[in-house]
Amino acid sequence: MFTSTGAGQRLNLIYTMQKSYLSRQVQSSILSSMVNTSPAPAAPYAQVKQYLKKHLQRGRWPPGALMPSEAELVAEFGVSRMTVNRAFRELQVEGLINRVQGVGTFAASLHRVSSTLKIRDLHSEIVARGHAHHAEIHVAREESATAAVAERLGLLKGAAVFHTLIVHHENDVPLQCEDRYVNPACAPDYLRVDFTQTTPTHYLLEVAPLWEAQYSIEAAAPTAREAKLLGIARHDACLIMVRRTVSRNLPVTVARLVHPGSRYLLEGQFKP
Repeated sequence: MFTSTGAGQRLNLIYTMQKSYLSRQVQSSILSSMVNTSPAPAAPYAQVKQYLKKHLQRGRWPPGALMPSEAELVAEFGVSRMTVNRAFRELQVEGLINRVQGVGTFAASLHRVSSTLKIRDLHSEIVARGHAHHAEIHVAREESATAAVAERLGLLKGAAVFHTLIVHHENDVPLQCEDRYVNPACAPDYLRVDFTQTTPTHYLLEVAPLWEAQYSIEAAAPTAREAKLLGIARHDACLIMVRRTVSRNLPVTVARLVHPGSRYLLEGQFKP
């Protein structure tokens, strides 16, 4: 038999144990919420946009192809028409789709991105000035990739690559020496093209639509071979651009473009 004093002590002990247990549970819950660092889900319009952009990049809808309608995407994602419309608007601003009122939404020709990146066809630029363009082909062959070329094209050292060396003329004046390596997986017929009739830039934009480009520009002296091909002195300053392009996550080409400084102007426009 327990005394009343003993029962009171037991009740106090039980209360204290329960209070301690509840306190630990609260603390555990707080700590759990503090360490939960899962990123917040993307906004609905961003999810729709990312879905469309991913499949455009993978080539599910080639240039000019009709894409899903707003109604189809509303049903698929369970979102509002306004949400889908925002995703389409942003993709249109980025130049990835074209929208025709009352007709539908179409995948854009990806080479149009090149105008934003200022990657233009030299032949078209020269002809637009009312001048004549012609090209001299000095190298057009398959080679084994050096370590440097292989790294830029995402290939193994010694893998097959296509190599062209072309001098572009404007009214018979050498304007650009183009030393280019191409990933055969992206343009298997590259060496079959007559580059006296079209430029590598024009052809590659057609067969491997541009998705991404990186480039560097520097003022430097040409190599001895470049100076000879361009008809300039070895010590003459040149504007040299090295450009690498990517199409649907595959490196397409890396090119060294050498321009005599006296025959090339780099300009732009800025409006605040």
